[in-house]
Amino acid sequence: MRIINAHVYPMDAPEIENGYVSIRDGRIAALGDMPQCPEDPETFDAQGGGLYPGFVDAHTHLGMWEDGLGFEGDDGNEDTDPCMPQLRGVDAVNPLDRCFREALEAGVTTVVTGPGSANPIGGQLCAMKTYGCAEDGNAGCIDDVLVAAPVAMKMALGENPKSSYHEKNQTPVTRMATASLIREQLARARRYDQDKRRAAEDDEVDEPEYDSSLEALLPVIRGELPVHFHAHRLDDIYTARRLAREFDLNMVIVHGTEAHRAAKRLGDERIPVLCGPLLCDRSKPELRELTPATPARLREAGVEIAIITDHPVIPEQYLPLCAGLAVREGLPYDEALKAITLYPARILGIADRVGSLTPGKDADLVLFREDPLTVAARPAAVFAAGRRVR
Repeated sequence: MRIINAHVYPMDAPEIENGYVSIRDGRIAALGDMPQCPEDPETFDAQGGGLYPGFVDAHTHLGMWEDGLGFEGDDGNEDTDPCMPQLRGVDAVNPLDRCFREALEAGVTTVVTGPGSANPIGGQLCAMKTYGCAEDGNAGCIDDVLVAAPVAMKMALGENPKSSYHEKNQTPVTRMATASLIREQLARARRYDQDKRRAAEDDEVDEPEYDSSLEALLPVIRGELPVHFHAHRLDDIYTARRLAREFDLNMVIVHGTEAHRAAKRLGDERIPVLCGPLLCDRSKPELRELTPATPARLREAGVEIAIITDHPVIPEQYLPLCAGLAVREGLPYDEALKAITLYPARILGIADRVGSLTPGKDADLVLFREDPLTVAARPAAVFAAGRRVR
């Protein structure tokens, strides 16, 4: 299949004003200027529309709090223990949540979803496609649409974890206790790792007793699995940074409402920030510094950013609108597009699959006939794995 006569926005290469994208076996086979376009009996004429990579949202809770289902569909926070790294978001996501369809219809083809922020250590996030779960005879299998599971470990600082378990007399109730619980679990995991390594090297040393929570933290303390720290306030951002330094963690800041106050430091230390939600009220004290200008100020300081919805805080279909809001507040337009395509893919470590129109990557594309970052924009077509789905 080929898409012709498109204004192609590859994201990792210069724009092609009148170009084509060739698709084979669900992946991008080639792209270029129209005079070099190969013949193909299956052709879609974009008629000059803008062709972009499918949008990527690096932080959501899609399928974890199912739209309109109340308690029955609430699977985002586990309150039996504050620290549960062994929990896997993939085991809770309902891929038949109607919000996946709404996301796809808006051109959002890849999302990260998983546990909420009630727990200091909430569990494992997964990256998945928003399509392919409801085909006849093969409905609802999340395993068919996973991109990476786990893609990160979720940890949370600030108000959420210190206000979730009071009625059960469970800690933490202060920021100090939240950090202490995380630190204790990471230290235990580090000792557990050392014991396992010694046992592997010395037949006379016994293997430590299996512990599922510590097993889940092994790739974290080995630097193989990033930690996504929920952190709004500046002090929480610095606590995340402190923990990352103590345990040599591969860290990402999620939300970063006050991250603009530390923009230079974050840029110098190459700490990515997933910015958002931007299109919401200041519903709690941690959001009193909320401003859609944060992405621009971070990017100016060299911070790698992505723009997120935190769905259902902002419904998933409004991801491009959030990017447009950041443009209004100073983020360069091309940077805003990359903040919902290439940059989140890079931060998540899945840029070999998504985020740009590059030969070999998944053929997830979205076509617009107007500026996609405006409130009036609606995709003219959405292609998922090379197949037109809208």
